[in-house]
Amino acid sequence: MIKPEELRLTTEWDKTFEKSENVSHSKVTFVNRYGITLAADMYAPKDASGRLPAIAVCGPFGAIKEQCSGLYAQTMAQRGFLTLAFDPSFTGESGGSPRYMASPDINTEDFMAAVDFLSLNDRADAGRIGIIGICGWGGMAVNAAALDTRIKATVASTMYDMTRVNANGYFDSEDSEEARYNKKAALCAQRIKDYAAGEYALGGGVIDPLPDDAPYFVKDYYDYYKTPRGYHPRSLNSNSGWNVIGCESFMNQPILKYSNEIRSAVMIMHGDKAHSFYFGKDAYENMIKDSKYADNKELLVIEGATHTDLYDGGKTSAIPFDRIESFMKENLK
Repeated sequence: MIKPEELRLTTEWDKTFEKSENVSHSKVTFVNRYGITLAADMYAPKDASGRLPAIAVCGPFGAIKEQCSGLYAQTMAQRGFLTLAFDPSFTGESGGSPRYMASPDINTEDFMAAVDFLSLNDRADAGRIGIIGICGWGGMAVNAAALDTRIKATVASTMYDMTRVNANGYFDSEDSEEARYNKKAALCAQRIKDYAAGEYALGGGVIDPLPDDAPYFVKDYYDYYKTPRGYHPRSLNSNSGWNVIGCESFMNQPILKYSNEIRSAVMIMHGDKAHSFYFGKDAYENMIKDSKYADNKELLVIEGATHTDLYDGGKTSAIPFDRIESFMKENLK
């Protein structure tokens, strides 16, 4: 067994949501197959006995466990699950160097390593493990479900397909060989600059100050990441963002290629007013196309919800926790 890296973990409650008195909370760490030590918050219903169905939670892409994933995890713990909200490799309180890198392989592995940890935890039932991925981690969750047969139920909330958005741009507006070539050339030029400088240039998080003519989805992100609603000093999106070359490898790797072979239950949920709705809708359609396992797949459309409404509920408490609970209980028997 690889010796875990010693991480400096915050001891005080520094979440963007209030602490529940009905849930116990503790800090834990686990190691992925690349030897990177991940930091996580574990939540459990107080006074629960026996082994519990367990859920690992991560996302959004560029966020940390003190934001949305922790809210999802604590809420599901209030509903009877043992939950684990973790920071991905290279971000938040987790290990990995250099910082602020992303990888379709390593980040899928992060979910699988969380399943490893839960499978051996004395409070979890190894036969009843699910995962929840938010935003870019919704795509990672579906990819993990296609690879990990131990995962019995998956929820992808307000998901992004990070390979598609990196290769094709937003709304597929850059889906051409010429546009991809130019992006790859720019990234390769940046690599030389970074190597010469001895450090990686940061790409910047959510734009601040917000321009008057910003697209509505940029305003949506600003309202979450740059205001007291969701700002956190360790969050990439709230601050200086990923490295400029941090997501380079996503351009050549369609992570959802074998999603129609997933045998376990998957629910993709998305707001119909989200700029990202096409990611969830298309991912669901591709998942059930020519699939022998379509009966336990679901697309849940939340009317009127924007992308970030499913981060924390927004102004209308849009997150359908009752439905997530029933889906998990039904499939984690």
